Amino acid sequence: MISDGIKLIVGLGNPGLIYAGSRHNIGFAVLKSLAGSLKINFKRDNLVSALVAKDKLLKQDLVLALPQTYMNLSGIAVKALLKKFKVDSKNLLVVCDDLDLELGKIKIRPQGSSGGQRGLESIIGHLGTQDFCRLRIGIGRPKSSTSQDAAKYVLSGFSRQEKAALKQIEEDAVSCCLSWVNKGIVQTMNMFNSKTPGA
Repeated sequence: MISDGIKLIVGLGNPGLIYAGSRHNIGFAVLKSLAGSLKINFKRDNLVSALVAKDKLLKQDLVLALPQTYMNLSGIAVKALLKKFKVDSKNLLVVCDDLDLELGKIKIRPQGSSGGQRGLESIIGHLGTQDFCRLRIGIGRPKSSTSQDAAKYVLSGFSRQEKAALKQIEEDAVSCCLSWVNKGIVQTMNMFNSKTPGA
């Protein structure tokens, strides 16, 4: 088992009922499913502008967080979380949506650019580094490719057919997060990055 300090998993999304269930909030949904599987609850922590839940997996201390700063300002909360819990950026995993991956495809990487994802962009800007793990969850692209259509698309809800697949998508993402905590990034990449969506 991998254990080298506290591990922090952050799900990205927008707070408020108006955004609940939107494509952009799939990071929130995965973290809530993860917390449910661990039987822990989120509590508001105004000092870090986030909802926070804590647990211990075997000997690994784990913090889950849902920033309440809105997607484009996620870096404010993440920087505060790292400071409060004394977490090194190498022990940070950010879970977010990805327009460029087909629905349900998940991809975990140890570093990289934002790829246009505004939450990741904010985190990179506030931390001053791209060296943190990220789990991207595919939401697909709208048929029209303009930036305005994409902006509307990420804030829209899933179709009835897509909702039927969401449970499996969330389960796969939760399993990926747990693997990252217990087995590390390399083994987790080998297990999940080649997996067929819904398989």
